[in-house]
Amino acid sequence: MYAPDRDQDLRWMQRAIGLAALCPPATGAYSVGAVIVGEDGTELAAGYSRETDPREHAEEAAFAKLPAGDPRLATATIYSSLEPCSQRSADRTPCAQRILEAGIPRVVIAWREPSLFVADCVGVEQLAEAGVDVVELPELAGGARAANSHLGLS
Repeated sequence: MYAPDRDQDLRWMQRAIGLAALCPPATGAYSVGAVIVGEDGTELAAGYSRETDPREHAEEAAFAKLPAGDPRLATATIYSSLEPCSQRSADRTPCAQRILEAGIPRVVIAWREPSLFVADCVGVEQLAEAGVDVVELPELAGGARAANSHLGLS
């Protein structure tokens, strides 16, 4: 199985952070980028918050570009500039749940979700409890935060 090294993780996360910078700023939402990378180290899909819909999350945008049940997801890694959400409004599936349903075994994040909109995001915990390998790259959290300067976070 493909096992990205730290340099590859950093490179793909930089791509996700670059996508976050493309997000139309919204006062009530984070700007997030996500990249799904296949076992062979190639990009399968990428997306960013509000790419095609004002309520769309980055992971959701990336998954929408792949066929449902794509077998490559079983060995893929998803890079998200922000911790996948654990809560959404009733008609939207949280991103942590989408990742579990897709069967992605590895998730890499740069920044844990602050308690700005959700008091206690537990996306990382939900994924880890389900056996997903979760890697955090705190050295890139500043870049993920910078894409969210419109929210007044420090």
